[in-house]
Formats: sequence, structure tokens, C-alpha cells
Amino acid sequence: MDTIEAINSRRSIKSFDKNHKMTHQEITQLLELAILSPTSYNIQNWRFVTITDQSIKDKLSELSHGQQHVSEASLVIVLCADLNSWDRNPERYWKNIPEEPRNALVSSLRNSYDGKPGLQRDEAMRSCGMAAQTIMLAARDMGYDTCPMKGFDYDKVGETIHLPDDHVISMMIVVGKKAKDPAPRGGQLPLSEITFENHF
Repeated sequence: MDTIEAINSRRSIKSFDKNHKMTHQEITQLLELAILSPTSYNIQNWRFVTITDQSIKDKLSELSHGQQHVSEASLVIVLCADLNSWDRNPERYWKNIPEEPRNALVSSLRNSYDGKPGLQRDEAMRSCGMAAQTIMLAARDMGYDTCPMKGFDYDKVGETIHLPDDHVISMMIVVGKKAKDPAPRGGQLPLSEITFENHF
């Protein structure tokens, strides 16, 4: 499947084959593609909590207002971010470049994020958003369907996955084999309404 086909065929699926199991190799492949997603300063601040244990999926379903596709899916990924990744041995983010430009990048990185919690959180959400789209398109190419989710109790899900205090949850994505086709698309706005050339 090419990229355009994956984009055109990606839909938010609400019913999955609960008997289908993804292999460990498939999950690893999906995550290896996810970590190719871009991040500012290459800080790779996303953290992926993968859940295949049925009892935990059932609990997450309850915390998602009873949405059954969380329980039915083969895999639930809780996309989180480390808000302090900018300050955790940042030299490693450019380990393959010469020392002088690496040191300059570290200095610039710290100047950009130090003491700016709002920016740290904004960057977390941007990074997780880009990773989420990579996951959904990669899954589609692998023959799987997905549904991105924000309709859950963030605090209780954080407790369930033992979220560290300096991390934040962005969203969840459920992955699996669809059991039912989605309804027709609700309707896309025309490009003429949402696209502006050079300025509004």
C-alpha cells in the first residue's frame, strides 16, 4: 500500500475483532516506524506504553466511558511525553555529529526550554501528534486499522500505567483488525473554506 492509499483508507474504527492478536514482531515494527517521526531538536520526547494484557485493556475501556473498541482492539498505545527530555543527557540526541555543533545544539536546546513549562507541554503535544499520525498510517500499511482517542479519564489512565510525575499523556490509539466497516465519512470541508494563499 502506498502512502496516498493509506491516507485515503485510514478511518477511525470503532469495532475490532477481539480474537485477533498482533505478534510481538508486528508491534515492534510499528514502534520502530513511530520513532522515525520528527521532534523539535530531535529530543524524541514521546514515550509509548503498549498494552496487550486483556485485563488492562478492559480497565482502560471502563476509563474511556465504556467504549468497547478499547477492550476489543489487539493493541492499545498510550502516547505520553517526557516533559524534561530536553534536559536528560541531551548530548545523546546528536551523538553522530561532531562535538562542536553538538555542544551548540545542547546550549540552544536548554535556552529554548529551560523554565518554560508551557512550551515543554506544547512540544509534547506536537511530538505525540506527529507520532500518532505515523502510527496510524503505518498500521494501515500493515493491514491494521486504528482509532485515535481523547475520550478517557486522563488522571486514572495515568494511575493505571504508573505515569511519572514529569510526563504527560497526549492520547491513546487502539490498533487491530476491524470487525465492521465504518460509516461513510461525515463530510469534509471544501479546500476553498480552509485554505488561504499567502495570507487570510
